[in-house]
Amino acid sequence: MSKSTISEELTITGDITGTGTIEVQGTVKGDIKSQSVDILTGGRVEGNISSDTAHVRGHLKGSLTAKSVDLYAHANVDADVTAGEMSSEKGARVTGKVDIGGAAKA
Repeated sequence: MSKSTISEELTITGDITGTGTIEVQGTVKGDIKSQSVDILTGGRVEGNISSDTAHVRGHLKGSLTAKSVDLYAHANVDADVTAGEMSSEKGARVTGKVDIGGAAKA
């Protein structure tokens, strides 16, 4: 699977669609649709994410729909989350509606 990286010095305004992994180290102001989305520590997404898998270590403001979601210790999610399954480490923060176990379609 290919990986595309939004590096920490970049801010992208607009929607992103991909088929592999989108790795966010910088800022995305727009929606992301891809097979996998990784928001790394220091990364920020202001928009909606639709993916098979999502790994959040940074900040998300918007909505997240995925089959599988992993929230790590420093994740800050200000979003409605819909997922087939979700794991969360101690210290992860979620503000919004959470729907786990439903038929989330990416």
